[in-house]
Amino acid sequence: MKALVLEEQGKIESLTVVQDREMPMPKENEIRVKVFASGLNPSDYQVAAYTGLASEKQRVLGLDVAGIVDAVGSEVNNFKVGDRVYYLRSITNLDGGFAEYACTTAHTASKLPESIPYEVAAVAPGAGFTAYQAIIQKLRPKAGNTILIHGGAGGVGGYAIQLAKLCGLTVYTTCQGRDIEYAKSLGADEAIDFTKEDVYAVIAKLTNERGVDYVLNTISSASATRDIDVLAFGGEIVVTAGFPEFNRLRFYEKGMSLHEIALGGAHTEGDYKTQTNLAEIGDEFARLLVEKKIAPPALTVISMEEIPEYLVKLKEGKITGKVVAKINSME
Repeated sequence: MKALVLEEQGKIESLTVVQDREMPMPKENEIRVKVFASGLNPSDYQVAAYTGLASEKQRVLGLDVAGIVDAVGSEVNNFKVGDRVYYLRSITNLDGGFAEYACTTAHTASKLPESIPYEVAAVAPGAGFTAYQAIIQKLRPKAGNTILIHGGAGGVGGYAIQLAKLCGLTVYTTCQGRDIEYAKSLGADEAIDFTKEDVYAVIAKLTNERGVDYVLNTISSASATRDIDVLAFGGEIVVTAGFPEFNRLRFYEKGMSLHEIALGGAHTEGDYKTQTNLAEIGDEFARLLVEKKIAPPALTVISMEEIPEYLVKLKEGKITGKVVAKINSME
């Protein structure tokens, strides 16, 4: 089969399109998917660069996968051949979505309604499921409260803005100047150009020095630490890229709550209940898309051959919205 193979772990420049990758065979509890589209994520270039993931078999990247079930394992009873499906793949699975066929455990996948295009579904798992878990499952926010969402023009941020507005929140977000109107089109009440403005000074002014009730930080530990300065007393912060440093705080000073998002950890830690939650999120996310309560982000559609180029652009912060690669020809 055709696939984009990482020929040398740790070197993203070694990504090469091959025509003779062996087709994966599903295990007893797995489904094999004919891949129609696969979304690009920051974790793809991060995994490619990490030498600690070296293995004897060369890796195919691609965490976000959408397609149709091509084969099922002997123990699978919730999917059949021909079902439309989408899912978040485990990073320990060497047969990712940047290939014509891929396998995943059946209990982590979700059925895809006919009305949702494969390209739309294929950008939802990594970014959309993260946003859903952060806003809906972790924060469970109260309408009328305020939230700061970093990176509103990105995948996670774009979905998070929409989910936060569904919950009745006032949304402040950060982005580059070129993306301010885009972030506002998703529902942000205020979009702050982090390249030109002091985000924390702006937030303090917007909230009359009180701070926000919630923060979603997808940037870094250092950024999350700064966020504490604009978090209201009793506020909550969700992080995806590093914990804030708490040693700068006195106990009782903030009364804050911390939530960590680690979607992939459900796979790597082997917790079955948490893994099934991925499928449950997928089912609910598909419902929101079908009912048009959330919309897909701005999409850049590319070919398999263009994936390496766009992973570099993604790393350099040159992408608005999400990038999705067409793999097999559509039905």
